[in-house]
Amino acid sequence: MSIRLDRAGRLLSLILGIVALACVVLLLVQDAEPRLFPSGSHEFLAAFSLTAIAFAYLVFQLAYRPALMELAKAILLAAAFLFWAANEFWPNLPEAPLFNDIAIGLFVLDVFLVIKGWPPASKDVFFSERGGDNTARFEKGCCCGGHCRWDADGVMEEMSVGG
Repeated sequence: MSIRLDRAGRLLSLILGIVALACVVLLLVQDAEPRLFPSGSHEFLAAFSLTAIAFAYLVFQLAYRPALMELAKAILLAAAFLFWAANEFWPNLPEAPLFNDIAIGLFVLDVFLVIKGWPPASKDVFFSERGGDNTARFEKGCCCGGHCRWDADGVMEEMSVGG
């Protein structure tokens, strides 16, 4: 059951990422040809792309069940994107500069934490370099208390329960 949820989460995060990228393409088209879009669409497209990628990243992280501190850091990054989205969507609100400043603060904090190396990297390194043949393997703890063997794409290959 958890494998199915992991795959569903990965698929949902991929779909949300594609939607975010499509919105960015539309933003760039609008920059080139503003007359093709209704007024106010820039704010919506910008905010929607930022919101979609924030949720895509959270769903992606949840699908891989990271350690608590890694999840907290993912939430911090998603919050930065959501505050940026709020600033884009409501640029005329009196709170808009505050939304922007909070987003900046969260992005700066996130990058600082990466530089500092916090939280320490877990054994599950999804963004590590792989060998040229893409046959890299890694192990991660299993929900059943055993060890599971996962392929380079995060799909379970085998599971051994106990010691």
